[in-house]
Amino acid sequence: MKKMASENFGLWLFFIASLQFFLKAQCIIVGITYVQDAGIKGAVCLDGSPPAYHFSDGFGSGIDNWLIQLEGGGWCNNVTTCLQRRDTRLGSSRKMVTELAFSGILSNKKTFNPDFYNWNRIKVRYCDGSSFTGDVEAVDPATNLHFRGARVFRAIIDNLLAKGMKNAKNAILSGCSAGGLSSILHCDNFKSLLPPTTKVKCLSDAGYFINAKDVSGAQHIQDFYSDVVATHGSAKNLPISCTSKMKPEMCFFPQNVVQLIQTPLFLVNAAYDSWQIKNILAPGVADPHGTWHDCKLDIKNCSPIQIQIMQDFRVQFLSALNGIGNSLSRGLFIDSCYAHCQTEMQETWLREDSPMLSKMPIAKAVGDWFFDRALFQKIDCPYPCNPTCHNRIFEAKDILE
Repeated sequence: MKKMASENFGLWLFFIASLQFFLKAQCIIVGITYVQDAGIKGAVCLDGSPPAYHFSDGFGSGIDNWLIQLEGGGWCNNVTTCLQRRDTRLGSSRKMVTELAFSGILSNKKTFNPDFYNWNRIKVRYCDGSSFTGDVEAVDPATNLHFRGARVFRAIIDNLLAKGMKNAKNAILSGCSAGGLSSILHCDNFKSLLPPTTKVKCLSDAGYFINAKDVSGAQHIQDFYSDVVATHGSAKNLPISCTSKMKPEMCFFPQNVVQLIQTPLFLVNAAYDSWQIKNILAPGVADPHGTWHDCKLDIKNCSPIQIQIMQDFRVQFLSALNGIGNSLSRGLFIDSCYAHCQTEMQETWLREDSPMLSKMPIAKAVGDWFFDRALFQKIDCPYPCNPTCHNRIFEAKDILE
């Protein structure tokens, strides 16, 4: 027995060592940079600390190319929820880890990221709770909350321009989740800050949040976004092409903005986006008896009725995409997975078993679109038709409202 236990322990150690080696081969560890002088402009996190990013230098033929990835992390919609964020990594750079692993679209390995591996790759940390749109001058001393997301975005872009992005030949503004929404809302603004000779495009991963009623029939997400815009003073930093036509909070929804964006834009999204299912379709407030609890943890737990409701949500999602048009400058990778954010994880960005549409992984579709090698506008068939999906499985703590 002792010999068998020793052998099993040895195999376990070998497995752990092999896994660590594999992960190290896929990832690069990148240190944090604090934009200390941003405070002069009032560009600070919720708690007043300086904004931050992680920067991996470009090399070789990619030295003049820049990829800016905006971090996600939801939003805070009033003083109470913003106070809950203030002393976490989503509200303070003092609480952020000082090193991050870059993989997927941020990888520096050609095998794992063939089109962007040698670009300057930057992960912008998210600490304002407004998708980088807020700008309120006053600070209540009782809470010390700073609503300055738009200033943070500009300060970081200015800092990167000074570090060489002003000479960029190619540039991408991308992001995941709330960062993916930011990459849509700031797309034309980002292009305007770069030289006219720079080829600029934007990529939104899991940032296409739709205006849909929840399972109780309430407009939960619309009311939530209305509070976000009001709390952060976001109206003046949303695309004026939209706010001139409708209420500012409606311009937080990509479906009301994308058709007005002039800069080329690629959307990567799951039609059954797990965050949207959990927080737009079936938020806790709309499901007081927890009927959706197990379904939100794992789509395989969903009842036939719940699956049908999710199929109806997919129809609404696809309808909300209609406004983007068929322009050659637009790209679409809309799979039928239960997932959220697929460009930063190596397993979903580019691997042998990555999600595919028309036998094309996300990395290849995005690369072909950026370099004008091929148009890619694909929408998957309904769940559960795609065997290449990496459907998310959550723990109970992941869906606490």
